[in-house]
Parts: sequence; C-alpha cells; structure tokens
Amino acid sequence: MKSIDLSPAALLPFTRPSIDERTIAEVAEVLRSGWITTGPKCQALEAALSRRCGGRPVRLVNSGTASLELALRLCGIGPGDQVITTPLSWVATANVVLAVGATPVFVDADAKTRNIDLDRIETAITPRTRALIPVDLAGLPVDRTRLNEIAAAHGLRVIEDAAQSFGSQWGGRVIGSFGDLVSFSFHANKNLTSGEGGCLVMNDDDEARRFELLRLQGVQRLPGGGMDVAAWGAKANMTDIAAAIGLGQLRSIDDFNARRRRLAQRYFERWDRTLGFELPPEDAQGHGNWHMFQPLLPRDLAPARGDFIAAMKNHGIGVGVHYPAMHLFSMFRAMGYARGDFPVAEDIGARTVTLPLFPAMTDADVDRVCDAVGAVAASLRRA
Repeated sequence: MKSIDLSPAALLPFTRPSIDERTIAEVAEVLRSGWITTGPKCQALEAALSRRCGGRPVRLVNSGTASLELALRLCGIGPGDQVITTPLSWVATANVVLAVGATPVFVDADAKTRNIDLDRIETAITPRTRALIPVDLAGLPVDRTRLNEIAAAHGLRVIEDAAQSFGSQWGGRVIGSFGDLVSFSFHANKNLTSGEGGCLVMNDDDEARRFELLRLQGVQRLPGGGMDVAAWGAKANMTDIAAAIGLGQLRSIDDFNARRRRLAQRYFERWDRTLGFELPPEDAQGHGNWHMFQPLLPRDLAPARGDFIAAMKNHGIGVGVHYPAMHLFSMFRAMGYARGDFPVAEDIGARTVTLPLFPAMTDADVDRVCDAVGAVAASLRRA
C-alpha cells in the first residue's frame, strides 16, 4: 500500500480510500488489454459480490444513484406513485424518485438511530404508496426485521439504500444476503470503492435480466448478431477499469471494516464526554460497518458549525457534513415542505459533523482529532 502522509503537519481528511499496489497494477493491466469498458472484470466482480450476498444475483452500474433509480423502474414505479423515505440522506435518495415521475414522501428520523423512524412509517402510507426506501445512515442498518414486516403488511416493495452499509449485518446476516432489492454504492468515499459505481442485489434471475436491459439502453442481443430494443433503457454500465478497483477492494474489505470498528471504539474511549457532544449510537451488537463517525455539536455550538469546521481545518483536521435535512432544500420547499415538518431530522442535520475515519488512520490520529475537538470547542465558547 502506498504510504499516506498523515503527519501532524498534514491535513487529516475525513476519509480517504486505501488502494494497494496490486490493485493499481491490475488497473494498468486492464488499460493495456484494450478492453476498458464492461467486460470480464465486471463479470468477475458481479460473481464475487453474488457470493458475498448468499448467491443472489448482483448487477453492476456506474453509480449507487443509478442503482436506486433502475430499482424503482424495475418495480414499475412511476407517475402517480408515492415512495416513502427519510429526509436525512444524500439528496440522490429522493432525486431518483422524482426521476421516475413518482413523489417522495418523507418520514422523520429516529433520534436514537438517526435512521427513518419506523414508528412513523405506517401513518405515512396511502393508497398511492408503492415502496419504501430506508437508508442506513453511516452504515448502521435500519431494523430489517421490523421494516420488512411493515412492508409485507402493506404489500410494498423495499429498495434498501445500503449505499453506506456494505459489510454491515442484521440478525447475523450480511446486508444484501436477504430482503427485497438492495442498492450499494462504490463511490470514492465508501468502505468499498470502485472510484464511482454501485450495484443492485435482486431476488431472481428474471429481475436480473430485466435490470440488464434497463442499465444499457434496453438493448437485447439476438442470435446471429441481431438486436432488439423493446423498452427504454439507461446508459449506466460500469467499466472494467472501475471493476478492477472494486475487485482489489473486495480482497481487503473485511480488514477495512474491522479497522474502522477499532477506530470507532478508540473515539468512544478517548472522547471527552464533558464537551456536550452527542455521540453516534455505539452499536453494541456490531451491526454497522462504521462508514462514518458523526457526533452532533452541542446546541450552543450548532450555530457556529462553520466556525467549528474552519477551526478544525486550522488544526489540520478535515470535517464533513453528512447530511442537511433535504426537505429544507429549495426544490423540496417548492413542493410544499417547510421547516418544522421533520424536527428530528432538522436537528440532526443542523448539528452533524463528520470526523475522520478510514482504515489508514492510526490510533494516534484519533487522539489528535479528539484533542482538536476539545481545543476548538473551548475556543468557540470563549469567543
């Protein structure tokens, strides 16, 4: 693995992928081969992902967003339909619903898990509701048992936005190995990355075949070199260049996630609880993959989040924000949503700070972040 400058003088980013020399060499081999678009590397990655998901069919796409949108189309969801999701996610989760002509319906977050509040879902279901899109924020899974019971009781499809939870588990089973449709992202900041990319885990070969048409222009190859197009399709296939990165990542993903868990535990051990931050759920059952470490700013410091981020950068610490409550964005306000509609999500979104967490970090890096948080919080309170 190439050495990474994480010295005190260097900026410690909130995330950074770990790409080893073997993977770099394998990408070079793909480039030299002359076959750089969808090909044997994609087939190998799909097969490897399928094995991790209990033999279920897996198909690659060029982004997690494409995976979600095509999953909705696979379910036949479109104009006039409603899809329930959380406002506390990357905006893609709702954008894909709009892309197919359906309407996103938000349900507030749970203050403890920060995921969608399962107690509120059923009151949001209407005769137009067709599907649920739960989001595993920071890799901590939504309660799949309860979620699937709700969906079954109302005849709804479940499209799991598991973009952040590759390698997480529920009930001793790996996310993706059970349930309905499961979407993963392999974006650059994910636990497993292919640079850009994603995949959908499906129920059977028939869904997989229909998904293949959706991801590449609806083209069906016929015997003798002919082709047919019977319905719309996107241009969403993954390249072999990206798949080569994904295959390299897959070799190390269990080690990556184990290291993330140890780093998260170090945060809990070193954190000064007197500072007033709300720490993320400690995940005593080990369900999550610790995609991100996200304390909430104390309420007295929340209005100064920008100052906190700037001061942390001055200490050499990169801080992200994941995510503002999306119903407060102009596009959704124009649809009738307003401040106060989902107070839990609004509160979490306004106070979240994403601190560095990635496998190449050392315990000393965590200590450095914790020390900087204490110094910055004290400085802001004196100001």
